[in-house]
Amino acid sequence: MKLATIRSTHSETFAALLREDELVELPGFADVGAFLRAPAAEQDRAIKAATSDNGSLQTVSAQNADFAPLLVAPSKTICVGLNYADHIKETGNETPKFPTLFAKFADTLAGAHDDIQIPEEDHRIDWEAELVIVIGSGGRRIPGDQAAQAIAGYTIANDISMRGYQGRTMEWLQGKIWDATTPVGPYMLSADEFDPAARIYTTVNGETVQDDTLDTQVFSPAELVAYISTITTLRAGDLILTGTPAGVALGRRNEEGRHPWLKAGDEITAGIEGIGEQRNKLV
Repeated sequence: MKLATIRSTHSETFAALLREDELVELPGFADVGAFLRAPAAEQDRAIKAATSDNGSLQTVSAQNADFAPLLVAPSKTICVGLNYADHIKETGNETPKFPTLFAKFADTLAGAHDDIQIPEEDHRIDWEAELVIVIGSGGRRIPGDQAAQAIAGYTIANDISMRGYQGRTMEWLQGKIWDATTPVGPYMLSADEFDPAARIYTTVNGETVQDDTLDTQVFSPAELVAYISTITTLRAGDLILTGTPAGVALGRRNEEGRHPWLKAGDEITAGIEGIGEQRNKLV
């Protein structure tokens, strides 16, 4: 099952179920987060309505959909750094003993096909394709052997990073929270259909710059849920960005010996097999 949040001319947004090549409204839910926070009986009714719709619900073709951030306003978005061995190597860091955590805010999130505006204050703009955990049942101090059951599904993010600001201090936050710079979506794939060894990749102007598989992560999704829930209560609709593989601009040099930072006009694709792709233009 794949879910999405769609911008609509009839309402601000609506949660939708992908049915073949069409997105059908999940009635009563403004976004996927609202759907996940609802009782199971209400979720079941909405899915039944969407799968048996006879034309009374909002629909849009998947090809023409205007995707909002999958979760419009999650209660928290936790990010994990340094979670792929090759990325750790390219950044010159050591493999962490514990997850490296920072946060994002709701204003940081963007739609899967939205333009990303380059800030005038920083030209060192980088890409980071990431698998994202979407919390379902949530909880506090979730045991490791129960952590997988807390996950509703998975989506994609591109942690567009302002490396100039990120490098100003030892803390990364100020390079990671610029408004509308982290696309999330287009789809949430339900956990029962997820392939933990799926390919994750990024292209910039058609050139593949990141290409790895999810099973090379240092900390697995279940390990991250257990660890983070020790610190803070995870709630339905919360997001955990699980880190990026090697191939970011920070770890690359072009023929002139410079980092190939993103620039206006660049088109970037971040994808995970089985979940989908997001495509964004830098403006």
